[in-house]
Amino acid sequence: MGRQFVEYLDVDRVYACRKCKLHLTSSAELMSKNFWGATGKAFLFNRVINMTTGEAEERMMRTGLHSVRDLICKGCGQILGWKYDWASEADQKYKEGKSILEKSYICKVEWN
Repeated sequence: MGRQFVEYLDVDRVYACRKCKLHLTSSAELMSKNFWGATGKAFLFNRVINMTTGEAEERMMRTGLHSVRDLICKGCGQILGWKYDWASEADQKYKEGKSILEKSYICKVEWN
């Protein structure tokens, strides 16, 4: 496998992988803190970077059936959450194309 291309964000507050500190997204991309994952609290983001995705699979979640892909950190290979491809319920369509990062796998980095 060749060299991985990674991006770094030039903003004051960055969410990063807790394990390897690779930049994932900024606080400006945060849409909601009102989500839950397998390890507890999770956050919904509009856009994340430095991730690869797993195979699409359908999962029954608290809010209905969704097609999702695991989000995998490019730096260390840790599964950090999932990306919504499709939602079966009309009121859940806003999640399509958005990403969930589980709080226990990420950390906030502030540059001051």
